[in-house]
Amino acid sequence: MTGAGQGIGRAAALALAAAGANVLATSRTRAKLDDLPGLDARIEVAALDVTDQAAIDRLLEPDQVVDILVNAAGWVHTGSLLECSADDWAKSFDQNATSIYRTARAVLPGMLERGRGVIINVASVASSVTGVPNRAAYGASKAAVIGLTKSIARDYIDRGIRCIAVCPGTTLSPSLEERIADAPDPAAMRAAFVARQPMGRLGRPEEMAALIVHLASDEAAFTTGAVYVADGGQTL
Repeated sequence: MTGAGQGIGRAAALALAAAGANVLATSRTRAKLDDLPGLDARIEVAALDVTDQAAIDRLLEPDQVVDILVNAAGWVHTGSLLECSADDWAKSFDQNATSIYRTARAVLPGMLERGRGVIINVASVASSVTGVPNRAAYGASKAAVIGLTKSIARDYIDRGIRCIAVCPGTTLSPSLEERIADAPDPAAMRAAFVARQPMGRLGRPEEMAALIVHLASDEAAFTTGAVYVADGGQTL
């Protein structure tokens, strides 16, 4: 589980453990993980920078059995194309899309050897699903996540591997709260985020986690290459 320090990643780590999985929860910031083993004994934690191939290879050694990989680490750049520097563009793709290339390559050989495995990638409705203002690099990188998801699903469909993309809408998380707090008018910013969803509220990380648990389970054994949108009606 990458990106388990907060938000959807943290909720998914707890939900998967509650469902009976042994979870290795990772985050770049190790301190964000410290309380997780105390909340569920099935959770182990480790620091991991998903932009560091060597660190991924050290953590996910070839003999380590990984049945389910959930990629939830990511970074949101705010701005249009003309407000996105080359560094912002590169960082968006490195953290949001290339990171999945790295982790999937690390676990796929073992999954293929065992003839089973599930990879769930957290993308976004801000992607090839729909355009969202001021998310040029983020939307492009998350569209790449969807493309990579479908590619993995198609290439290994006959070898026991399933790969699925989850596309949340606006979901309440610490990173969203930070963006709201940093806005010139936080109240107006919060209202704008809420207004995106016809349901009239933000998504909850626990709702996204419940979907991830279902897709990782045998209940979804006939599902692969799918793009699951959970956005409170934002893209209707």
